[in-house]
Amino acid sequence: MNGAAWFLLGGLASSVAALALAVLVLLRPATSLVPRERRRPTATVGSSSPMARLGQAAVTAVDTRIGANGGGWLGADALEDAGIRRAPAEMMVLTIIASVVAGTAGWVLGGFIAALLGVAAAPVAVLVTLRVRAERRRSAFDDQLPDLLMTLAGSLRAGHSVVRALDGAAREFAAPMNEVLSRVVNEARVGRNLEITMQEAAARMRSEDFAWVAEAIRINREVGGDLARVLDQVGQTIRERAEIKGQVRALSAEGRISAYILIALPFALAAIMSVMNPDYVGTLVSHPIGILLLVVGALLIIIGSIVLHRMIRIEF
Repeated sequence: MNGAAWFLLGGLASSVAALALAVLVLLRPATSLVPRERRRPTATVGSSSPMARLGQAAVTAVDTRIGANGGGWLGADALEDAGIRRAPAEMMVLTIIASVVAGTAGWVLGGFIAALLGVAAAPVAVLVTLRVRAERRRSAFDDQLPDLLMTLAGSLRAGHSVVRALDGAAREFAAPMNEVLSRVVNEARVGRNLEITMQEAAARMRSEDFAWVAEAIRINREVGGDLARVLDQVGQTIRERAEIKGQVRALSAEGRISAYILIALPFALAAIMSVMNPDYVGTLVSHPIGILLLVVGALLIIIGSIVLHRMIRIEF
């Protein structure tokens, strides 16, 4: 066997090993921030297989390097915003494994350039997925907010305290509202200021409306009054804002669709032409002028995407 064949076999073997490691990491129970020996001092650690220990060792090694909370776009805050109950080290290991597998597949299918694209595509795909999940989670949180205010106002009229009303709402609502409220209630019970905790939750969810709720509670605690009535008025304001926001999104839908089409059009044409006439498109990656044109085109697409994003994005 020649060197290329041995390299191909090695790449396939590494891909299989990476996939096996990914399965082990995915099947691991969610990691708690509190060590097992503190949560269950009398529990005995059961025996595990060598592959399970390998997965644990990989996660532990990465966790030692980046820390318990991680950092950057794969940190604990980013994962929490996306609603992913995984440790940063586990996500980092899975991202590395995905890069290895994608790079090997790209090398087998298209050579060195495709391998580089595969290695770069995995982290980009993870980043985009986290951003999309976080935006959907924030949107769902904003949609639940008017119903939350109605529930809180009813609980306050029934004689419950603010913390007790938040706790009751956390038990009734679905995610992500119950997760946010549970954290707020737990932090308030251990002695943190309720208004500060709610403001931090509003900052994490990027919800200006929830910040209004926290401010209304703070002002009511300082000057007194009927908090239930205040929450009813805040809820009415939020519903009116949501109605206006929906109208604006409907009016700007044409611009958003046009932006998506214009951004996707060069990539779609490149894919179609690479299938119909591979030699014609291959010149772009084999000739220096073609590579220069690709770089210039990528910069123009990025600039155009930023301009279109600013044009169709309306701040409230």
